[in-house]
Amino acid sequence: MKQLFTFICMLVLTTITYGQFQVSVSTGYALESAGMKLGETINITETKNTYGSYGEGVNFQLRGTYFFNETFGLDVGIGYLNGSNQTVSKVSFPGTEIDAIARARAFGASTSVVYKFTNNIYGRFGALIKVGGKTEAVVYKKSVFSNAEATALGLPNGAYSETNYIEDYHGHFPLGFVGALGYKYDLNSNFSLFVEAEYFGISLKRKDSEITEFNTNIVLQDGTVAIEGFYSLDNLPSDVVLKTTYEDELSNTNTDSTKKLSQKVPYSSFGFNFGVTYLF
Repeated sequence: MKQLFTFICMLVLTTITYGQFQVSVSTGYALESAGMKLGETINITETKNTYGSYGEGVNFQLRGTYFFNETFGLDVGIGYLNGSNQTVSKVSFPGTEIDAIARARAFGASTSVVYKFTNNIYGRFGALIKVGGKTEAVVYKKSVFSNAEATALGLPNGAYSETNYIEDYHGHFPLGFVGALGYKYDLNSNFSLFVEAEYFGISLKRKDSEITEFNTNIVLQDGTVAIEGFYSLDNLPSDVVLKTTYEDELSNTNTDSTKKLSQKVPYSSFGFNFGVTYLF
């Protein structure tokens, strides 16, 4: 018992004596990893799947790392992902055009163990969570009125509706994995530069969504806007739902259009970061 107490005291004393704290800021770009089907492109001759991950894009990170000794440390970080556009629907038919993309605007946090292989090469691995943000869908739709529809609205043939809207998707808090391998170059006793390869393994289950912007204009064949704001956020079409919740189970007799089955969407990525570290 006395030997154990002595060992613990020595370990704590060594940690306190060596303890080093550093702060890092970085940016980088990540590509999709383990991409999944996100949507389809459709025209008169074929239908093709589109694949990707909402984790693709530019990221910004702020991390604090405390080293207990010359080898091991604990890293806590926060980050923001400005995701790239991912195609979820692209339709091109005579009289109908749809162009729908979605992109991540997400905040995350991580806790990792850091291991120094040498004074310059390090690795870190740990847990990753998404703490806020959204997946933003931006949709454009053009639909040419039939002759009967145009006549009913008092419009000439060739008139069409042009709709633009934005729908924000939110998810349940996920838990994922983060791993990185990096190299740092010391500028002086306080500042250093680093570059690292980083992997995020995470997916997100949808919880709810809400349309935040909506506008439909009626346009003549020559491009002139005949009716501006025919539909709006305060005056949605009858087949458009403002808020939707996503659930794991739904009855076969469900008729509530505000409820849909949930699904997981990919946020996994692999990319490179570069930044600067300050050692206190």
